[in-house]
Amino acid sequence: MKCEIFIDPNCEERVIVYAKENNLITSEIKRLAEQNLNELIGYRNNEIVKLNFISIDCITVINNKIYALSDNEKYLLKERLYSLEEKMPQSFVKINQSCLANIKKMEKFDTTISGTLKIHFKNGHTDYVSRRQLKTVKERIGI
Repeated sequence: MKCEIFIDPNCEERVIVYAKENNLITSEIKRLAEQNLNELIGYRNNEIVKLNFISIDCITVINNKIYALSDNEKYLLKERLYSLEEKMPQSFVKINQSCLANIKKMEKFDTTISGTLKIHFKNGHTDYVSRRQLKTVKERIGI
């Protein structure tokens, strides 16, 4: 596949792909082009803040509202968790029904006799991995 990139600060950004058929590469290019690259919009008090994916420890549901937790700060997000899951980079993994976790921000793991996995994040937040997501999480973190 040939690739050409033209940089013009005055033009509208768009991606055009010519391919014989839809495949993994074209699907990934489309996903990357459609996502809002490396940032989310969060709300804290009366402020609107751009959040970089790298700085987010996890995205979780608290009292039926979605929050991004980052460095002991909590930012309200206006998007649904399932739509956020689609736009998050590969460093994020769904650990339970209400939490997307950044693998790079995980500090340690506790296991119990019953087989549950508790994740401690660098910001002090803790959460549990559901049985349904346990296999995927273990594969992604290399256990």
